[in-house]
Amino acid sequence: MLSKYESRIMDAVYRLCDGTDGCLISAAEITSVLPDGKKFTRDGVDKALLNLHADGYFDLISSSRAGERMYVITLKDRGMNFRREIKQRRLDVLYKICLAFIGAFATFIFGVILKAITGG
Repeated sequence: MLSKYESRIMDAVYRLCDGTDGCLISAAEITSVLPDGKKFTRDGVDKALLNLHADGYFDLISSSRAGERMYVITLKDRGMNFRREIKQRRLDVLYKICLAFIGAFATFIFGVILKAITGG
């Protein structure tokens, strides 16, 4: 499971690839599409990209262009399905919450019925 930091980096990479299976991007481009609320550093982005590469989301090749580090990213199947995976995770959480409410409601009704039967 991805950390929140890695998830935001992966979302930025996915958006920058814009529906294609690969792209050439820099750390500055990645940080430009990230929210400002959390401090994203170049070292943090580098580490997150390496972690995402190790987790099998994409192939990563580092290069240098005019003194700036560039990344050649080729999304793998897991990377292409990133958005679907996030949506599925949210649906799973929603399902668990609904199941908990149904269980609590059933327990309440069962308690009311038992109270009515026992006369208490």
